[in-house]
Amino acid sequence: MISLAIGIAAAGYFIGEGLKNFYNPQAEGLLDSAEDEYELIREKDVHDFLNISKEDARSLTVEHPDIPHVVLNGTIYYPKHKLREWVMQLGES
Repeated sequence: MISLAIGIAAAGYFIGEGLKNFYNPQAEGLLDSAEDEYELIREKDVHDFLNISKEDARSLTVEHPDIPHVVLNGTIYYPKHKLREWVMQLGES
């Protein structure tokens, strides 16, 4: 009985969130912004994300060691959201 009540409450919440953006389908949802903020890109895939050549991506990481990154088990990862912000700041200067 309790699980049914929790299910109905959750369904009401998600339906309500969906109706908020009914006429604006391009708006970010509840989970969209959190997913992008914590998604990591491997060092070997940075060139795809930035839409540049592998050589340009490699020289960018060598010339700018201040790029926001995380090292896990010897592999370098870049937070997608922070990398996007860093590139935008780099373009402004």
